[in-house]
Amino acid sequence: MPRARKGAARTQARKKILRQARGYYGTRSRHKVLAKQAIIRGGVYAFRDRRQRKRDMRALWITRITAACRMRGTRYSVFINGLKTAGVLLNRKMLSQIAIEDPKLFDELVQTANAARPAPAAA
Repeated sequence: MPRARKGAARTQARKKILRQARGYYGTRSRHKVLAKQAIIRGGVYAFRDRRQRKRDMRALWITRITAACRMRGTRYSVFINGLKTAGVLLNRKMLSQIAIEDPKLFDELVQTANAARPAPAAA
């Protein structure tokens, strides 16, 4: 009796890897070894960039808030500090949306932040 080799299991494993590598360029989508390496590397990039996207979005929101604050004659750091002092609990995503969609409400928030800000100490 001939010895059994992993015929079906090996084929299924290879097909699974190549299915995952569909759309990759050249031999990365056709050869099992290179496809497996590309899948692993792609997974590492995906994991890293899911976190990077969060950082990028926060930076975008802060940039938008900064621009809106400068249009109203204040600075971002002063505005955020004033909101915290006033007890306004809005995250940067919401502040960014308000600055874009409702400028009048953002004006009120700037006034609130400026009113809550402690007066500078005289030297």
